Amino acid sequence: MMRLIIAVLATLTWSISAVAPASAADKVVLMLNWYVYGEHAPFYYGKAKGLYAAEGIDLEIQEGRGSAATTQAVAAKTADFGYVDIPTMMRAAVKGAPVIATGVLLQTSPMSAMGFADKNIRKPEDIKGKTVAITPADSMTQIWPLFLKKTGLKESDFHTVAGDGQTKLNAVINGQADLLLGYVMDQSMKIKDATGKDVYPIKFADYGINMVSSGIIANTAYVKANPDLVRRFMSATTKAVEAAEKDPKAAAQSILDANPKGGKIDTLTQGFELTIPLYRTPETKTKRPFQVTDQNMTDSVDLMVEYGGLDAKAKANPKAFYTNDYLPKSGS
Repeated sequence: MMRLIIAVLATLTWSISAVAPASAADKVVLMLNWYVYGEHAPFYYGKAKGLYAAEGIDLEIQEGRGSAATTQAVAAKTADFGYVDIPTMMRAAVKGAPVIATGVLLQTSPMSAMGFADKNIRKPEDIKGKTVAITPADSMTQIWPLFLKKTGLKESDFHTVAGDGQTKLNAVINGQADLLLGYVMDQSMKIKDATGKDVYPIKFADYGINMVSSGIIANTAYVKANPDLVRRFMSATTKAVEAAEKDPKAAAQSILDANPKGGKIDTLTQGFELTIPLYRTPETKTKRPFQVTDQNMTDSVDLMVEYGGLDAKAKANPKAFYTNDYLPKSGS
């Protein structure tokens, strides 16, 4: 009788486990900094390759309307994670927004002054006598005076036209300006999409302006309440970046597979390829993605205080803006 009871119980246990649903994946919303472009390829590629699902995450990727808006969404908990310009996040955090960077991906600045390659504007000296299109108060225009200082240029050496992001693009496309201030992997690809012509960027980073750019942020309360989920998300995202680096065209294609109107495969691929060198500095060239150094962040805070409108009290504790604690270790 005892053997019969044990057999029945074993059968019941197997039956229940066989029909019980697997534990549901954690729903996670990642909001991008802007409409999709090549820089965002790793997130789509990681989702397509099942890297987030392998970590028990059901990822939803939402386009954004600027880093400031995405930071606000994360602060308000309407998005779980954001991919934003870290200096923009710093400005919000120093004013009390409950946000922190859980990984800094672009550790070299993508800021540049760019124009059509056939105009042969290749170095700061070539900007003299030219017309530069800017967007007042955006991050690049705030750092522009530092670029001028580093390169010996003066405001009187060139002409300036101002407008919003699209106006700035149109000015170069239509020949009203010779250059614009933009990101090497973003505005340059938009110009190429519109004209079919190559663009040459004069990179700020090549002239000693070393500061971080885009990264992952989360609400500080969310991080505290969900440490395991944050670790799993950062693990999946790290693997996604590493996988995308190895196959840029497939990574770019994953954007179009998810969003057929997300761009053109050639410029999405090229834009992503221009992004990859920004992932590391000489100090982090042997490290996995997102492993920013304390010195890089401290230098970035100092530059933002002096030139980028960041409150001076931010210099008291640069580590308040970021953490590497939730990143996977080397080889894991």
